[in-house]
Amino acid sequence: MGDIAAISAGTGELQKKLVAIRRRLHQYPELAYEEMRTTQAIREWLAEAGIDVAEYPLKTGVVAEVKGREDGPIVALRADIDALPIQEETGLPYASTIPGRMHACGHDFHTAAIIGAAYLLKRREESLKGTVRLLFQPAEEKGTGALRVLESGALRGVQAIFGMHNKPDLPVGTVGVKAGALMAAVDGFKIEVEGVGTHAAVPNAGIDPIVAAAHIVTALQTIVSRNVGPLQSAVVSVTRIHSGTTWNVIPEKAVLEGTIRSFDERVRSEIKSRFERVVEGVSSGLGAKPAIRWYPGPPAVRNDEHLTELMIHAANKVGLRAVTPEPSPAGEDFAFYQRELPGSFVFVGTSGPHEWHHPAFDVNESALEPAARLFAEAAETALIRLSEGRDDHPNGL
Repeated sequence: MGDIAAISAGTGELQKKLVAIRRRLHQYPELAYEEMRTTQAIREWLAEAGIDVAEYPLKTGVVAEVKGREDGPIVALRADIDALPIQEETGLPYASTIPGRMHACGHDFHTAAIIGAAYLLKRREESLKGTVRLLFQPAEEKGTGALRVLESGALRGVQAIFGMHNKPDLPVGTVGVKAGALMAAVDGFKIEVEGVGTHAAVPNAGIDPIVAAAHIVTALQTIVSRNVGPLQSAVVSVTRIHSGTTWNVIPEKAVLEGTIRSFDERVRSEIKSRFERVVEGVSSGLGAKPAIRWYPGPPAVRNDEHLTELMIHAANKVGLRAVTPEPSPAGEDFAFYQRELPGSFVFVGTSGPHEWHHPAFDVNESALEPAARLFAEAAETALIRLSEGRDDHPNGL
């Protein structure tokens, strides 16, 4: 890796190293729970800096620690490491070498930036007031990787956690910081509508599940418009309909799939209840029989107020401009950590040309070093506040 002192001293070496790390990760993307090569590479980059890897029962992903004062508090920095099943169309010289696999959400950026934070923290390890635990988490795109990390015990003893997502529509040099809801709770659904098959020329002899499905789709759109308050936000989207095998047969079944997004747990619960009543009512009225299957995902990302203030302070200190971002209806399993302990999740501006999950997605790499410095500063500040046990903040924050 070269001299850690040079990398952390603002000589430009840190940026060069992080660009090299990000590009290597970008060339070899791996899907959720398949991140074997990525895991090994992260271990090697950390070992080069003398950073200890902690062993937890995780097949993929890495947990490491930068240890300061032994009896001090513990805070965590989290990055996600998995890629997406997308064929890359960037034309970059370091584009994905694996057909149908791409870092189209910028997890390579997140991983490189948190490795950079680890390098910076290692340089000032002796002055740290406690331990910084580094979580390189698998399977964020599945929405379950955070649960695996929690089950492994890697969050035991941690008192605060910080995470990020790149944000293409924010310029480099800014960081989106917001207390409360930042990203949405995610629920998936599948509806099977059972009818009675018949010849298409004699529809009266059967029960048409396609007609029932069409009415269900229309009725579901009233849930948000007529059951969610105008000052709240939610989305109900049917994204797939499948039925039938040929042109002259009314089939026996229609299948609908889609997603619900919300920012408040009460609204989330009410939408699901209303959803079930709508599907049952419409189907019953048309003589069809529905079956609903739910695929609950992460809750909403809700940022701790005091850690949000800390992140604004850290951003200012490293020369970034903190802005208030619009909440995103996308989901993030970082929210599972926030159910267990205070956390702050931020958007790092990357001036990207396309949104997440686009085949030509890319980030402006000049945001790498600032992101690394932001998270190193946030971790160090949190350790100071926790070690001081500040009375004006809950849990010393």
